[in-house]
Amino acid sequence: MTEVKFHFNVADSIDYACRLLRKAMRQGVTVVVTGPLPVLSNLDRALWAFEPVEFLPHVLLQPGQAVAPRLRGTRLWLTEDPAASGHHEVLVNLGQGAAQAPAGFESFARVVEIVSTDPEDRAAARLRWKHYAGRGYAIERHEVA
Repeated sequence: MTEVKFHFNVADSIDYACRLLRKAMRQGVTVVVTGPLPVLSNLDRALWAFEPVEFLPHVLLQPGQAVAPRLRGTRLWLTEDPAASGHHEVLVNLGQGAAQAPAGFESFARVVEIVSTDPEDRAAARLRWKHYAGRGYAIERHEVA
């Protein structure tokens, strides 16, 4: 069954996601990041510049875009549609206000929900929490200080 973790009280979701993704890449984990396209575009730009001596290779998948065969092995995907990636190890949700759990989340081994300090984002996260809990998923809570 999918492991679900909520990371609450994240001051800067993009910066936090960059650090989380760097850690995952160093551990050899394949990650799909989902959220609205503007948020994913911001993350894409941040991944190019957040560390001056380190680059995290990634694919930003635009809606309806086919991925070049040479990029299919990339371990970090940014996409609005997690099922489009073909990867199912870890799903990071940057839904930021989306009340629904990401479509197809149950096909991933782990889901990480990044929740900011914004009241709307927290309220939407509560609804996602209820969604997961109502379907019997064990949820781990992580407070970011």
